[in-house]
Order: sequence, then C-alpha cells, then structure tokens
Amino acid sequence: MSEQTVLYDVPGPRTLRRQRIGTVVALVLIAGLLAVAIQRLASRGQFDPELWEPWLNPAADDFASVWELVGRGLLATMIAASLAIVLSLVVGVGLGVARMMSGRYGRIPVVGFIELFRGLPVIITIVYVWRASAELGIPIRLLPGENALWYLVIGLTLYNSVIVAEILRAGVASLPRGQGEAGRAIGLTEGQVMRSILLPQAFRTMLPALISQLVVVLKDTSLAAVIGFGYFELLRRGQQIYQILDNPIQTLFFVGTIFIVINYALSKLAVSVERRLSVSGSTSRTGADAAGETAG
Repeated sequence: MSEQTVLYDVPGPRTLRRQRIGTVVALVLIAGLLAVAIQRLASRGQFDPELWEPWLNPAADDFASVWELVGRGLLATMIAASLAIVLSLVVGVGLGVARMMSGRYGRIPVVGFIELFRGLPVIITIVYVWRASAELGIPIRLLPGENALWYLVIGLTLYNSVIVAEILRAGVASLPRGQGEAGRAIGLTEGQVMRSILLPQAFRTMLPALISQLVVVLKDTSLAAVIGFGYFELLRRGQQIYQILDNPIQTLFFVGTIFIVINYALSKLAVSVERRLSVSGSTSRTGADAAGETAG
C-alpha cells in the first residue's frame, strides 16, 4: 500500500521525473545567470585585486581601518537591535495582554494601535518618529546615547511590538480552553490565570516565532542608512568605506555576508529551540499519560 499524506498523494514516477527535470532546468538557468553576471563583473574589472585587498589582505594599507569601521558599525547595529528587541518584548506583551483582557469597548484603542502600526511599513514608522520628535519637540535628547539611535529604536519598537502582541495572542489562543477554565475553577482571577497559567505556556509555544522575529529586527536596523539621519550602523559604515575606496560591490558583498551569517545563526537558534521544546513537550505528555495509566 502506497504511503499517503493527509493533504495529497505521494507523487508517482512520472511526477517525480517531471520534478527532477524542472529542478535541473532551474539549476541550469541559475548557473547561466551567474556565469553572465560573473563575466560582466570581470569585464568591468570588479575582480581586480586592489578592490578586494582592503578586505582580505592584512598587509594592505586600509585593511585595519576598514575592519575597525566594520566593528564599530556592527556594535552599533547590535546595540540598536538589542534595545529594540527588549522594548518590543515589553511593549508587545503589554499590548497583547491588554487586548486579550480588555472588555469589548476597552480593547478598541489597543486594536486600533496594533492595526495602525502593523499596517505601516517600518521605514515610514521610523521616519515618522524622527520627524515628529523634531516638530513636536519631544525630548529624546534626555535619553542616553545619540538621538538617531533612539529614532531607530523607537520606530522599530512601535512596529515590532505589535507583531509580538499578535504572536502572543496567537500563542494563548492555541492553548486548550480547559487551561484557563481550570484556573478559574479554583478561584483565580483573570489576571492570575493570565499571569500564572496562560502566559508561561504561550511563551513556550511562541518562543521559536519570537526568535525568528529577532532576524527581522536585526535586518531592519539597516534602514537607518537608507533614511540617512546619522546613525552609523553596519550598512552606514559600509557606505563610508566604499565612498572612500570606490569599491561598492566588494564592500556590500562583505557587509551582506556579515548580515547573512548573523541571521543564519539566529535562524538555526530558532530551529534548535523549537526542536528542544517539541522533544520536551512530547516527554512531558508521555510522562503525564503514563502517570494517568498507572493511577488508573
């Protein structure tokens, strides 16, 4: 008997053959495009050693200064991302709880806030914070660090906190209804049920999704360079480097590689956490079932 899934039958020999042919054709096309791109770059001298030496040759005059700027930019990126992540979690949890625990009319402003910033592109949110703070005289200068840092952090927090709130709400909604009902049956208030029963389990469920969101926050810090309001994170440092050395392709290649390595590490962390939580949850359920059978 052939193996089947719930949603579709396992492909037969003809379908598998078409899939293999399609894969080969796609790989050939991609290889052809890469070959054309490499040939074009080579014809324009983009593989000349002097363009790559500041990044690869420790004996080059600019090698130390290039990597010093990269280090400073990476530090600025990590500072902005860390602040945005922490604030997004705090604000997002508050918004998520407020949405779930407010009454029918009390949640209207919370839902409006969430839908507003979830619908806006993050770059518009950052620009809005930047311009609004200047036009309205908001005293951002009282916060430690550069003003530009906080324009970026507040903009990222406004955008990502509503995403966290929705992730939290989905995590709580995925729990069995009996979890909350059991807490209420023993006399816990709604706040105690949320704090002691629902939130800890929801955090466990949504942790992989939250870690994946870290990748988004980290990548979005590069929008500071696009807007150009003076925060010198990694991409902005890269712009400084290629404006001096006149090697934008080489510089952006290495800056992009750094982002890819960091984001890949975060993605692998999310997969590892999800796997550990799945194994831990399966073990816990098995233990509970065994205990129930023994008691029976």
